[in-house]
Amino acid sequence: MDPLDFLSGHAPFDALSTGGRERVAGELEITWARAGDEIFGHGEPNPYLYTVRKGQVRLELDGQRVVELGPGEIFGLTSFASGDTPPRLDATADRDCLLYRLHRDTVRALCDTEPAFARFFLDGLAARLRRLTETQAVPLTSDLGRRVEDLVRRPPVTLTLPPADSATAVTVGEAARAMEAARVSSVLLIEEGVEHPVGIVTDRDLRGRVLARGLGVETPVRQVMTSPVDWIDGRTPGAEALLELLRRGRHHLVVEDEGRLRGVVTSSDLLRGHLESPTALLEAIESAGSPADLEGYADRIATTVATLHGSGVEATDIGRVVAALNDALCARLLDLASEALAAERGPAPGEHAWIVFGSEGRQEQSFLTDQDNALIHSGDSEAAQDYFEELARRGVESLIAVGFPPCQGGFMATHWCHPLAEWRQLFSTWIEEPEPENLMRVANFFDWRVVHGGLDLEPLEEIVRRSAERKLFIGQLARASMRKRPPLGLLHRIVEEEGGVDLKSGALMPVSGLARLFALEAGRRSGSTLRRLRRAARAGVVSEDGAELLAEAFRFAFGLRLAAQLEDRRVGRPSTNHVDLERLTAAERRHLREAFLAIDRMQKATEQRLDTGRLG
Repeated sequence: MDPLDFLSGHAPFDALSTGGRERVAGELEITWARAGDEIFGHGEPNPYLYTVRKGQVRLELDGQRVVELGPGEIFGLTSFASGDTPPRLDATADRDCLLYRLHRDTVRALCDTEPAFARFFLDGLAARLRRLTETQAVPLTSDLGRRVEDLVRRPPVTLTLPPADSATAVTVGEAARAMEAARVSSVLLIEEGVEHPVGIVTDRDLRGRVLARGLGVETPVRQVMTSPVDWIDGRTPGAEALLELLRRGRHHLVVEDEGRLRGVVTSSDLLRGHLESPTALLEAIESAGSPADLEGYADRIATTVATLHGSGVEATDIGRVVAALNDALCARLLDLASEALAAERGPAPGEHAWIVFGSEGRQEQSFLTDQDNALIHSGDSEAAQDYFEELARRGVESLIAVGFPPCQGGFMATHWCHPLAEWRQLFSTWIEEPEPENLMRVANFFDWRVVHGGLDLEPLEEIVRRSAERKLFIGQLARASMRKRPPLGLLHRIVEEEGGVDLKSGALMPVSGLARLFALEAGRRSGSTLRRLRRAARAGVVSEDGAELLAEAFRFAFGLRLAAQLEDRRVGRPSTNHVDLERLTAAERRHLREAFLAIDRMQKATEQRLDTGRLG
């Protein structure tokens, strides 16, 4: 391979313009080093930036091997950046090496004229991980990467309403005629003197709230409009707007531009041209009359994930979309189960809350995994317990019927169905007695979200908030959270197991464990891993730089895993949490190792801060 072709496949040379590559081609030097040869030592200035083409180089500090470098990796950066200051490291050929090198004057000249090239030397690891994560997405094939204000296709159709106590009224018929004349699917209702619309009527409203109920065209539109109106800032990315639609179960969002009405964006605007879109799946969920109507849900979710990935949506955002769809599915199945149970046994003897936890609770799933759910209720009798246990059984069986396998560890509502008072005692015990089994339950249940039912769980939130005061609990949770470590071996080599590198246990679980710990210390336990890290940084539990580094390492690993899972699905292999290092680019392998090292450093810093060694 031509030297320039080789360099163009590796950072930072992959960022050069045509002119930059031509300059490199004219000034690149090629050199060799035999195994054992010193390339440069710590006593003399090093005027070169090196790239390994073949062989292996080791860097040593005070005689101790620090790291090994292979093809595509660069070294000499420290001495390059520090001018004539002698390098602190020794570079020695471990095996026979073919090396490319550029004089520092050439590199400095390139930095002056090539901003993307210069950024490599100026950015920290977090920024480089962020850029690499952004390149994991394929070119956009939908509008999910554009701002929603750019997707507004025509001015909004509005009707002005007379005062609510007026003898006259705008009718459903007038709204329908206005929509038909403009060939749109919604009309906004305005009151005089009010800048924002007070309501919206859509074609779905006309079907469901007018025709289905036998109402006539003279029905006042106030009786069927949706109010208040869902607004979104015009600068919001399309992917975020899609999440809002899914979260709210709506199909239209009103777009504003600095407080002024801009127009209406629909799910069709966001997902134009896709046969299997999240909103199409949401419509199927909402219209389902039984679990049988949603048979094959797992395959449809997988197709939706592939659709979003092909649209350039970031992997962590895809996880949030999947969680929103799973929430809607769970809510629909529990609605059906509750209605059937009420018809057989009468009204429920109290309120309940169906919670999900684990990766689903943190909204960090990509494909369907096994169930992690529980049921909390307000009943205080054996009859109430029996009633809600039956609801739990029907809910779990419905989820199995549509493709959610049962949890092998038993973390399902059929095993975890208790009254709120008993849950309060369980939570208190887990915190007061932080033994391994209790800490394992904390790591699961303390990520909970409510997806069905109206029971207020503030008493549990209060117990969790007070857990930060229990230093023994925090210390033991920290120690338990460190049991999952990045797979780094001797000299910081990435250790592969059968099937490749496990990104879940090596990166995602360590970061989510730290984020959970930091969130509890900050008294804010809810949210995704990324949200917890942001909150912990604002609370001063972790530094801004540390939180950013962990967040970018998480996003990077999440994206690598999703890409690997999609490839597994494409070729018919079972999806796992592993990635084959041989299938990664040189930049991805280098940055994965750096991400593992960063996670390892943050774990060690946290252990030192909380003095977990004293716990024995």
